[in-house]
Amino acid sequence: MTRFVLATANVHKAEEMRAVLGALDVELLARPPEVPEVAETEDTLEANAALKARALVAATGLPAIADDTGLFVAALGGRPGVRSARYAGENASDEQNVQKLLGELVGVADLERQAQFRTVIVVAYPDGQSVTSLGILDGYIARNPRGIEGFGYDPVFVPEGREGRTLAELTPEEKNALSHRGKALRALAVTLGRA
Repeated sequence: MTRFVLATANVHKAEEMRAVLGALDVELLARPPEVPEVAETEDTLEANAALKARALVAATGLPAIADDTGLFVAALGGRPGVRSARYAGENASDEQNVQKLLGELVGVADLERQAQFRTVIVVAYPDGQSVTSLGILDGYIARNPRGIEGFGYDPVFVPEGREGRTLAELTPEEKNALSHRGKALRALAVTLGRA
């Protein structure tokens, strides 16, 4: 069994990762509480994920899995993008980020609210090697938050082909089957030769 330490301390992300990778012969360890958050100082999702994964390898000596996710909205020139988690400020809540996004889309027609979630996952190893995977989910931004599941921008992101339901209106199983993070994790499993 291969052991990986998770770089994320986000409980929701860790749950999704465990749900998708749970059937593989891997053990996912929680990030040790003494390891501080890694500042996401890079300009791309891949670079931020690699930064976090390498920091966890350095702190624990174990292979590490890190992800970075961004919401890219066409009408906003790709914003919030790599700064999605900090869109309304460094310590902004999910609700504050969603409200800022919706505020910037006031007056934007329904057909112009296309958006894309992108997740990059990086596995870093103590010997310096790494593996990267990407997951993309196309959809659009709803006019108002709906649903009680999920986190982040899930209440306003409507994936293509889901009858207008937001990610927050899907069950966790439905979301994991189609989400950007689920796609990236399944691609990672194939890359690691475990699927």
